[in-house]
Amino acid sequence: MSFHPNSDYVEDMELILALDLAGGLVVHGKSGNRAGYRPLSWGLAPSAEPETYLSVMRPRFLYIADLESIQGRTPQDDLVRRCAALVERCYLDRGFRSSAECAAVDGVTPVVGTETAAATIKDLREYQTGYLSIDIKGGRVLPWGIRPTEMLRRAAEMSFEGCIILNIEAVGTEQGLVWEDLEEMRACYPGRLFYGGGVAGVEDIHLLADTGFDGAIIATAVHRGGVPLDWIQRGHPC
Repeated sequence: MSFHPNSDYVEDMELILALDLAGGLVVHGKSGNRAGYRPLSWGLAPSAEPETYLSVMRPRFLYIADLESIQGRTPQDDLVRRCAALVERCYLDRGFRSSAECAAVDGVTPVVGTETAAATIKDLREYQTGYLSIDIKGGRVLPWGIRPTEMLRRAAEMSFEGCIILNIEAVGTEQGLVWEDLEEMRACYPGRLFYGGGVAGVEDIHLLADTGFDGAIIATAVHRGGVPLDWIQRGHPC
């Protein structure tokens, strides 16, 4: 078991609030079953209206998944811009399908998801900005079926600012993380690396820090009390 350079600096990790938008509302994502997503009416905020929700949560950093655009429907760009204006930094997965689309919304960091971005892995080289979201189901990268570690090795030769490991099946489940899996993935990629999906609480945040991850994308664990709200508001673990 080895420790990476930032293992003693948990406060250097970015803690990013995940915001799934569908039909103009904040919805609760779980296990990638998008047809079953419902407005987030049970969390810390009294409203699923995005701007009201964000005024209560007050995150420093925000990750938006525009589920309408990701599924090929009309993008919610105006709403995304208003939400992005309320935070210091906003990462946006809009289901980008070309490098030109990455400029569609000003003031955000584009997140290019493997699920939608390219027909082949080689085509990802067309993207020159943003983060690559390595979208995983069943332990394999969508849509090509390779292991996440192999995708990370290939991404290291591309022009992305960093990568996100997104375990879609684990989203909203708080199932927890596995040290060996995280350590193996971290060893395959030298750049900035975030993780989302299944983070259960403070112990998982420390686990990600100890294995060298630079950020965590979370939501359910905050609403259920596993991660303190003020950590999200600070943007780093306290």
